[in-house]
Amino acid sequence: MSFHKDAPSQPYGKLITQAWLPLAASWLLMGLERPIVSALMARLEDPAINLAAYASVVFPLSVLIESPIIMILAASTALSKDWTWYCFLRNIMVGIATALTLLHAIVAFTPLFDFIVLTVLKIPDAVVEPARLGMMLMTPWTASIAIRRFQQGVLIRFERSEWIGIGTLIRLTALCAGLSLGFRAESPSGIVVATFAISLGVLSEAIFIRIGVQPILNQLKHTPVNNTMDHPQFRKFLQFYIPLATTPLLSMLALPITSAALSRLPLPIYSFAVWPILGGLVFLFNSIGLAYQEVVVALIEKPNYFHPLRRFTIQLAVANSAILFLVTISPLSEFWFVTVSGLSQNLSELDQSALPLAILLPGLNVIQSWYQGILVHSHETRGIIEAMALYVLVSAIILGGGIYFGTVTGIYMGYIASLSGFTAQIIWLRFRCRRFLKFKI
Repeated sequence: MSFHKDAPSQPYGKLITQAWLPLAASWLLMGLERPIVSALMARLEDPAINLAAYASVVFPLSVLIESPIIMILAASTALSKDWTWYCFLRNIMVGIATALTLLHAIVAFTPLFDFIVLTVLKIPDAVVEPARLGMMLMTPWTASIAIRRFQQGVLIRFERSEWIGIGTLIRLTALCAGLSLGFRAESPSGIVVATFAISLGVLSEAIFIRIGVQPILNQLKHTPVNNTMDHPQFRKFLQFYIPLATTPLLSMLALPITSAALSRLPLPIYSFAVWPILGGLVFLFNSIGLAYQEVVVALIEKPNYFHPLRRFTIQLAVANSAILFLVTISPLSEFWFVTVSGLSQNLSELDQSALPLAILLPGLNVIQSWYQGILVHSHETRGIIEAMALYVLVSAIILGGGIYFGTVTGIYMGYIASLSGFTAQIIWLRFRCRRFLKFKI
């Protein structure tokens, strides 16, 4: 395995596709995890209570706690240049993961859980104890995610992304095995079975990815360090990583803002009922774009890759939205909403009528990943959090206007706000990339 290639032996487009496809497959497979878990929990005792515990407490709290480590993938892809950088980033990853795991344990095992769930979130009493048990069983989640995403960055940087798709398949296999064991147990609790299986899945994937990255690490150890390269400096790393780490936290602000708006717009019950179903379909297409950012980070620094990457971005963006457009105008939309999701005819028609508002989102997601990948590569990560703040602001303004006039149904207003915010975000990202693009073009 060679770390330094002067020129590719295959066409650029094929090499970009080879780097992107395993990541896209990984995101698509991960998108199946929650539907699988929810489907099994719905078939066990007290499904309403256990599903509520998972959806309203365990999953959002676990994601919130782990959010500062999510962008370690982008950092690892951009900065794991040699053994010195790898060790520097690994130590930071271990420190953040340890602190966040400790925080998760404090929330799960101390009275802080009661304060958050009962006082802040005002969750119904019947949901509290199942949610507490679920949080306890999810304790390995954050550390497993940290290890997985950090080592995935190394695999992407050194063009071994095929391991990532295999790792996600192993995660789903372990998840299904855990669900199957729990389902066969005597008087299984849905929340126990689900959180045990989820933890087993992410832990299995982390172990597999760590094994898969070992050949790269062995070669890194014996590769001479390039003394002309920048050496790790903690202060500079914080300037690079803090905007990345806080971006997921800021993006979460859009969730309660949207929920609060939907509850104040026409047909709130119907909008809440169809929002996650439509969101699940759109996420499957958005995930293709999410997988592209790290490809840009890994390849854009290589000679002669800028123009092929830009061309691939345009082609992928158009194709991504075009496929969703075909779903929109074909019987596939009704198949998804009625047959797969089980919506009534009325709710299905509401989702189908809102779907055209989401057609541009998958394409915009690819373009967002293109610009964010450039900013990560250029170490100009402040532009990413600025763009996310603009997204939240524009979305909130649009939703506020919808509430003021009160004439547009909530599901429509939600996607109008999302599309407007996304557009503003990309415009700002493009502005922040202007120096790099001017130099390349």
